[in-house]
Amino acid sequence: MKTKSVSFGAIEVGATSFHVWAGPCVIEDESQFLKSAQFVRSQGGTALRAGIFKLRTSAESFQGLREESQPIIKKVRSETDLLMISEITDPRQIEFLDSLVDIYQVGTRNMFNYELLKELGKSVKPILLKRAFSARIAEWLKAADYIVQGGNENIILCERGIRTFETKTRNTLDLNAVAFLKQESPFPVFVDPSHGTGLSQLVPALSQSAVCAGADGLLIETHPNPSQALCDSQQALSFSEFEGLMAKLKKLTPLYGKSL
Repeated sequence: MKTKSVSFGAIEVGATSFHVWAGPCVIEDESQFLKSAQFVRSQGGTALRAGIFKLRTSAESFQGLREESQPIIKKVRSETDLLMISEITDPRQIEFLDSLVDIYQVGTRNMFNYELLKELGKSVKPILLKRAFSARIAEWLKAADYIVQGGNENIILCERGIRTFETKTRNTLDLNAVAFLKQESPFPVFVDPSHGTGLSQLVPALSQSAVCAGADGLLIETHPNPSQALCDSQQALSFSEFEGLMAKLKKLTPLYGKSL
């Protein structure tokens, strides 16, 4: 099945280009976010990813700067001119986020939040729809239908790992799903190897495997000081690790008809 292209700004997803959207798991302060944005831009990343509202398993964990992040985001975006993707966790956040982000991310916990999906169907912005960690592919595609029925067909699916019996990694990254969706679905497909493995040392290998499976892009976590990250420190690439990965991707993607 031919993949539909999703276009916004100067970006076209699903054609012959391969995109890397990277940044920290969550915005911690202006210095951390600005350093991350400048680095991602210097390495050829086409969009900046960072959490504003962060859903965490533990109520004691850092939940993001939330509304306090607004001036930081505006300043960093004006200085780097990068497009931004961030997770939306509640329909009531749309008014606040609309002027700050270019792509809405629906996280794994909200794939089944149909009321949120209906509201995002009214938006003209692209929606990156992550697979719920317990969802079958059929359920994932039905979730996308909620957005389409609202009038928004600018959907990018994102495989981010599913929960299996294996405990050595955070999740099991299902690259079977990527290959299947590229044949049976009209939507572009991204892969998040950071959440898919939970281990930074595995991210480069799984990123390259995603290219081979036919993915249209990657969502990757990178942080100036991963060991000090307030969220997901074990899976964030250091700047040097991210630079090494991008060098490998620049050589690999042309072999699969893509350009980074």
